[in-house]
Amino acid sequence: MPQKAKLGQNFLTDRSACRRIVEALGDISNATVVEIGPGKAAITELLAQTAGELLAVELDRDLAARLRGQFAQLHHVQIIEQDILAVDLATLRRGEGKLVVVGNLPYYITSDILLHLFRHHTTISRAVVMMQREVADRVAAAPGSRDYGLLSATAQMYGQVERVMTLPPGAFSPPPQVYSSVLRLTFAPRFTALNVDAEGFLLFLRMAFAQKRKTLLNNLRAAGYEQAELRGAAEKARVSLQARAEAVGLKEMAELYRALRPYQAP
Repeated sequence: MPQKAKLGQNFLTDRSACRRIVEALGDISNATVVEIGPGKAAITELLAQTAGELLAVELDRDLAARLRGQFAQLHHVQIIEQDILAVDLATLRRGEGKLVVVGNLPYYITSDILLHLFRHHTTISRAVVMMQREVADRVAAAPGSRDYGLLSATAQMYGQVERVMTLPPGAFSPPPQVYSSVLRLTFAPRFTALNVDAEGFLLFLRMAFAQKRKTLLNNLRAAGYEQAELRGAAEKARVSLQARAEAVGLKEMAELYRALRPYQAP
């Protein structure tokens, strides 16, 4: 079956890598697993052997039909022909247990899918996802590093990020032009621990990271905060306004946000 470039289809063919991805999910014998983009079922076949229930979400009509035929005799496997971004993950949850998510994410919508998972964080316990190595580096980056940015901060507000492995282009068919990395996300939001509200703090992060080369002072002034208010809050939070957002940890960023709460930017 020819690759459909618009869907970003690069199928994982490395069997060892498939096994490592499934192993990274941990014990899924009693879990409902959601696989994003099962494609030609390299990982799906392994999941079907170990998952309590498997819901495979495939956008490609031809692949979805092929998957339905392949797993027709397995009643705990369901093929959902839909765009994952249109799926309300909360409706897939069974009982009190949370979902386990796995998938080889299409490169062109990786960030969109990650944000979709974050929005459903109360429904998901953990996710093992593959993406372009450069994007994975940004998700996993530590404050102060070159790759740390808004995506890093957002992901790390929702839980723990761990690197699983990196794969060369030859692990896929057709081979992409980039390396790919697998991350494990363990969902444990930090909003309560940092005493911030999710919606307001995420908006604040977007303001702080608006222009990568600008200081916190310049980015937050551009967002509507007054300089005097910023200086007072920064002194209280012990954060330098001359620093760039990527140099400031989430704890310190939360302290600055709390200090600025009496002053709402327009």
